[in-house]
Amino acid sequence: MIRLEKVSKVFPGGTRPAVDTLDLEVAGGQTCVLIGPSGCGKTTTMRIVNRLIEPSAGRIIVEGKDVTGADPVQLRRRIGYVIQQVGLFPHMTIGQNVATVPHLLGWDDARTARRVEEMLVLVGLEPGQFIHRYPRHLSGGQRQRVGVARALAADPPVLLMDEPFGAVDPIVRTSLQSELLAILRRLRKTVIFVTHDIDEAIRMGDLVAIMKDGRLVQCDPPEGLLSAPKDSFVADFVGADRALKRLALTTAAEAATQATPGDKAPSVAPATSLRDVLSLLLASGADVANVVKDDGTPIGTVSLATIRERAARPG
Repeated sequence: MIRLEKVSKVFPGGTRPAVDTLDLEVAGGQTCVLIGPSGCGKTTTMRIVNRLIEPSAGRIIVEGKDVTGADPVQLRRRIGYVIQQVGLFPHMTIGQNVATVPHLLGWDDARTARRVEEMLVLVGLEPGQFIHRYPRHLSGGQRQRVGVARALAADPPVLLMDEPFGAVDPIVRTSLQSELLAILRRLRKTVIFVTHDIDEAIRMGDLVAIMKDGRLVQCDPPEGLLSAPKDSFVADFVGADRALKRLALTTAAEAATQATPGDKAPSVAPATSLRDVLSLLLASGADVANVVKDDGTPIGTVSLATIRERAARPG
């Protein structure tokens, strides 16, 4: 769906390329997270995809078409774009903001209105409550939801996200990550996501691409990255707590064993990560947690022994 071939970018006066002969391929429906130290070229790489930054060399392939020389305005209308500061138009209502690209594409008013309501519902904002408000009336998390709704309004196959949750507090950030993951899994968009947070990268990415000095050092699924770092730079970057990060990739339901629920054992939801189960067990002093559905149906249990085994298992 997205392929960069030998892409480079040299800015005037630069002592080295900002992006240096980079090859990257993201399959349709995948989320690829770009991460690395400040100045590594991750944001430049992402902006090359929709030609907000023109490459100095190489080719950009989107949906099988070489768009390196395409009309950049038309290209951007086919690619959703979400940034950290959202960039909502302050003089326009929430509904008008979400309708921006459909209007540019010539959609009629009835189709646009339906789509605006669908998108607001999708991101958890009740249309009757929010559609006529202005951005200044919304919290940071709500504005970020509107930014996602606007980016998805014209149903683009590709979505670019530049540190979209960097400006919200940690609790809201975790909630928005969960909601975005659910949306992306349902819609199967192809996403390039830039972050500086390795935990966010591991949680959000089907692929995690670590960059350094404009070059791609390693690009792997999160499990592969954590279990087999390519070199010392990658190992240091992902952190010494790689085993704990791997636990965040497995849910309680996936690790549960069939055992009699304990009367005094804490309960967790099926989607709870093993990392969070471990935290709960350590805090409560328990050795096992019950895994229970929302309706109270027990699935099984997760023990400290199971978590230790999972953490030690080779990738």
